Amino acid sequence: MVLTAFTALAGPAAAQSLDDTTVKSIVGSGISEEEKTAADEQAKVLAAIDTTAEATSMVRKTSSVDHVDIVFLADTARSEGGPPPEIARKIEQHRDEIALLRQEVEANALLYHAIDSKRVLVADVLAVAFDGPKKVIVYAAAKPAG
Repeated sequence: MVLTAFTALAGPAAAQSLDDTTVKSIVGSGISEEEKTAADEQAKVLAAIDTTAEATSMVRKTSSVDHVDIVFLADTARSEGGPPPEIARKIEQHRDEIALLRQEVEANALLYHAIDSKRVLVADVLAVAFDGPKKVIVYAAAKPAG
């Protein structure tokens, strides 16, 4: 009975989305988004996937950044058939590492709220790259909300 009451109380609070002001206070930095094609970004995405283990470690340690750039690879979205073959092979090679990266992104309030504010699911994160210690680039197999 008590567990049911707590579960009922926790449900609506967990389902609430955060407004832009709250997200900005959590993230504390600019969030930009851009839509690119997998062909245009293939070399960068492949390089980022190859360094997933290092990126995971950086995500784990990240508590502040100056900027988060979300790169939507709309043509790699599930609704578009997924990533092209070369990126798909690289994802398969690093499947376990990417799963750990996604767990760390989800556990990192700053990065999670940055991607969530642009309606990116953690499951759609293909790779994360750091452009210096204070700029994060998130590659997502998703279309921009809109």
